[in-house]
Amino acid sequence: MVSRPSRKVRGIDQPLERGLSRRGTYDPERFGRISEKVARGIGSWGFIAWMSVAITVWVLINTIGPEDWHVDPFPFIFLTLLLSLQASYAAPLILLAQNRQSDRDRVQYQEDRLRTERLLADSDYLAREIAALRLALGEVATRDYIRGELRDMVADLRDHIDSMDLEERPKPRDRKRER
Repeated sequence: MVSRPSRKVRGIDQPLERGLSRRGTYDPERFGRISEKVARGIGSWGFIAWMSVAITVWVLINTIGPEDWHVDPFPFIFLTLLLSLQASYAAPLILLAQNRQSDRDRVQYQEDRLRTERLLADSDYLAREIAALRLALGEVATRDYIRGELRDMVADLRDHIDSMDLEERPKPRDRKRER
């Protein structure tokens, strides 16, 4: 009887070990960042200026330059091929960059909308609180009201004290009668 080599028994909750892949990994974020850099470069005035200079030099070399330097004679087929190749790579990169930008804009719009909704809810809450405080203050005596009432009470007390003083003062006695 031949015994089999025992395999390590794993539970269902444990993932299987994976071997190293021979294929490279694809990171869409990295590719997107690269495409945005390329699109930003292609869309700049500097790129347009350098491209114009390069095309002008190419045409001048192939038309008025020495015969030995003519790589691409007049119909400029090779130049057309190079420009078509550049455009065929640039267009998808620019579209990818635009899609990423529109995704960022959409997320920013949603965040702005949520922030606006929160601000509106907060302002409605504060308006209701201020209205409730105004109603509550309508029933509470204010400082000016209390001062006015105290002045009136002090004036009433002074009048009352003055009237009591007049009633309680002894009448002057006649000294002649007392003798």
